[in-house]
Amino acid sequence: MLSYAIKKSGTPCSWMDTREILVVNPSGSNQVDPDYLESEKRLEKWFARGPAETIIATGFIASTPDNIPTTLKRDGSDFSAAIIGSLVKARQVTIWTDVDGVFSADPRKVSEAVILSTLSYQEAWEMSYFGANVLHPRTIIPVMKYNIPIVIRNIFNTSAPGTMICQQPANENGDLDACVKAFATIDKLALVNVEGTGMAGVPGTASAIFGAVKDVGANVVMISQASSEHSVCFAVPEKEVASVSAALHVRFREALAAGRLSKVEVIHNCSILAAVGLRMASTPGVSATLFDALAKANINVRAIAQGCSEYNITVVLKQEDCVRALRAAHSRFFLSKTTLAVGIVGPGLIGRTLLNQLKDQAAVLKENMNIDLRVMGITGSRTMLLSDIGIDLTQWKEKLQTEAEPADLDKFVHHLSENHFFPNRVLVDCTADTSVASHYYDWLKRGIHVITPNKKANSGPLERYLKLRTLQRASYTHYFYEATVGAGLPIISTLRGLLETGDKILRIEGIFSGTLSYIFNNFEGARTFSDVVTEAKEAGYTEPDPRDDLSGTDVARKVIILARESGLRLELSNIPVRSLVPESLRSCTSADEYMQKLPSFDQDWASERNDAEAAGEVLRYVGVVDVVNKKGQVELRRYKRDHPFAQLSGSDNIIAFTTSRYKEQPLIVRGPGAGAEVTAGGVFSDILRLASYLGAPS
Repeated sequence: MLSYAIKKSGTPCSWMDTREILVVNPSGSNQVDPDYLESEKRLEKWFARGPAETIIATGFIASTPDNIPTTLKRDGSDFSAAIIGSLVKARQVTIWTDVDGVFSADPRKVSEAVILSTLSYQEAWEMSYFGANVLHPRTIIPVMKYNIPIVIRNIFNTSAPGTMICQQPANENGDLDACVKAFATIDKLALVNVEGTGMAGVPGTASAIFGAVKDVGANVVMISQASSEHSVCFAVPEKEVASVSAALHVRFREALAAGRLSKVEVIHNCSILAAVGLRMASTPGVSATLFDALAKANINVRAIAQGCSEYNITVVLKQEDCVRALRAAHSRFFLSKTTLAVGIVGPGLIGRTLLNQLKDQAAVLKENMNIDLRVMGITGSRTMLLSDIGIDLTQWKEKLQTEAEPADLDKFVHHLSENHFFPNRVLVDCTADTSVASHYYDWLKRGIHVITPNKKANSGPLERYLKLRTLQRASYTHYFYEATVGAGLPIISTLRGLLETGDKILRIEGIFSGTLSYIFNNFEGARTFSDVVTEAKEAGYTEPDPRDDLSGTDVARKVIILARESGLRLELSNIPVRSLVPESLRSCTSADEYMQKLPSFDQDWASERNDAEAAGEVLRYVGVVDVVNKKGQVELRRYKRDHPFAQLSGSDNIIAFTTSRYKEQPLIVRGPGAGAEVTAGGVFSDILRLASYLGAPS
């Protein structure tokens, strides 16, 4: 039919019945072996009939030497193409399929699988053997002799270039990642382990084992033997293991009874994961990288095999772990070392600002710094949005409304850490929630990095804080919290830099609240305190209830964080705090009630301000860490008008570090200390710092 249709279109072609050309011999195991010599003779006779520009040949069928029609068995059509290609010495054999080429892993199991541009014959053969849907191994054999490339292309997508399988494709960059071309798996296997001290040095033991296996017609998929010769293990299909075990017990009945063999053990429900690559033998670190990826995914390896040719590294593991292991290994080799799977907790003001910043910078970071940020989940208190490949940050708000599911923090963390084995996972807590902060320990223990502007963990109970920091150091995970103290200002990093270079911190003093900085910067002249607080509230500088800012608790938390960073072991209760909320207003049931009653205290505030002005001073609300005397405090202080603290504007923060090196002239950090943009920017900076620690270029 195809030949007729092509002729009707005006293209000359000839139809070939391959039963007249291809001669095959049965070879057992439902396979056939081509008789190339006889087939070549018959092909020459066929060409002698007349010229043929285009040949339409039947696939899958052939004949026996007695001219009895037969088939080429499994994948016979591809096999036909390869055989005919070798007979005519073709420049190339193209196999048209329904996929764009050969994937680096099964795309049904690994969403990050990529189309490979090239494979060597050996790599394709190894992948086929280990279950990859590439080509049957025998399809490759005919073309290898004449170095004829095979190209796998998609008949439904002719614009895709496909995958070329050839003798030795060029390795684009020769690095560790490029030398591992693909991963494949085989499921439904059992591992048989024959073990005993009597095996060592006894000739013929391995022969006897595999002779028994051959006698029952079982297929050995993988073999591994200890160098001490005390054990031999091998994998066979699960459906064949019962007969294999029975045969081995019969064959070694006497050795088992005498104790020369200790056991013939069967481990059911196993799978094989194979890493395939032609250049693995000449590239150091491949095995180490593979097993490191499996270890980080908490995968237990039952057996290992690697030939000296090192075309593949094969591991046997539990079948239930196979997909996780495949994803873990693939992500380690095929994704950037600085690919980060990001989970955002709290899409409130800071969280959504951070998401917008990530959206705007993602492409630039990937192109310029090879940093690939994938937001795999966003969760609020009521709903969450999860993705297997990364959320489209241009549509996250809409999807959080239309595709969200009920919020479940445990499920959210499991999704990030267990289902997706990116090289690195980071949870970003953009809440101010104590209950969320209480999970940091568990997240770090699971190997998840943590970044947060949430002050609750570092200012909470000292014992919990010390436990968290000890785990963080021991687990080689990173815990960054720059934005907890100065929003986008480099306060924590400056302090650490001083300490790590051997400086001694004597005192830290600063205006840590952008809200209170704004209030006292504007509390001048004839303005009343209540008017300034109202203005700050309307401008969005305060919390919905201004008492949350005026109480001083937030500043006290920042003081505790800096005190602990400086080596002091203080509790929040150790910090005396001057609250700016009159005691009689602390019991107000609402923010509105508080704001209505606040003007009654304007005269008291005016008196305090006037006293300061009379002395040429201003009022500033500050936090102090007195490292020498091992204490901290939060209070309202007066400063001369030429003091740096008196010269602020807007909502700026300012922090002065007095140290052994900066004793006469403190080191000062100043800048905006409040607002969603700068706070989110501080968190974003921590994400990039994490990426640099993980290997991103500086």
